[in-house]
Amino acid sequence: MVKQIVPAIVLIVLLASCSSLKQLNISNNKPVASSTSNVPVKFIDNITAEPAEMKAEIKSTKKEKEIVKTEPKVHNDVLESRGSGSNVSELQLKYADLIETEPDQLQNTLLLENIDDWYGIPYHYGGTTKKGIDCSAFVDSIFATVFGIMLPRTAREQYKVTRRISRTELEEGDLLFFNTRGGISHVGIYLKNNKFIHASVSMGVTISDIFDPYYLKRFVGAGRVKNKQQSIALH
Repeated sequence: MVKQIVPAIVLIVLLASCSSLKQLNISNNKPVASSTSNVPVKFIDNITAEPAEMKAEIKSTKKEKEIVKTEPKVHNDVLESRGSGSNVSELQLKYADLIETEPDQLQNTLLLENIDDWYGIPYHYGGTTKKGIDCSAFVDSIFATVFGIMLPRTAREQYKVTRRISRTELEEGDLLFFNTRGGISHVGIYLKNNKFIHASVSMGVTISDIFDPYYLKRFVGAGRVKNKQQSIALH
C-alpha cells in the first residue's frame, strides 16, 4: 500500500511545479525574441518594411549624397583664371597649354593661326605641301605667310642669313638650328618658354622643348632673321 502511495505523491509534486513555472513565465511579461522571426516592423501611417530593406535604402541614400558632394565643378573657373574672361581666343588657350605659358602672352594671332594650320602634318623630306613637309620648308612657309619674309630653301642656307644670338636672347620668331645628320640639318622656330615649333621626322609638325635631351645634345645655335621685328610690328 505504501509503495503505491509514494509514486502518486511524486507525480503530484511534479505537476504542481510545472504549473507554477508556467505561471511565472506568464507573469514575467517579457516575450522571448526568436532569431528566425520575420515579422515586419510597422511605422507611422501603416508603412511597413523589412529591417534589411530599410538598411539598404539608407545606404543607397547615403551613397547618392556622397556622389553629389564629390562631383567635380565645371571647369569654367579654371578657364577664367587662365584669362578666358577677357579677349582670349581658343587658339591662345590651346597653345598656352602646349607652350606652358599664359594665354595673354601669345599675342601674334597670325602666327598661331598658321601654326595651327600646319600642326600635325607629317614630315616628308623635300616636301612642301599638307601631304608632307620638311623642317626648312615649314620655316620658309611660316616666315612668308606671317612675317612676309622669304628665306632660303635649306636649313644650312637659313643659318647663313641669320644673325647669331645666344639662348638668353631668344624671342618669338627666332630660328634654332640643330645637327641631326651632319652639319646644319634641322631648323625650328622659337615660340616662348624654351618651346619651338618644327617639322619633326618622327612626329611631323609639333612643339618641342630646347632642353629635351635629344635636341639639347644636337643644338648648334640660334639665329635672328633681319627685319623680322619690323615685320612683327606691322602685324
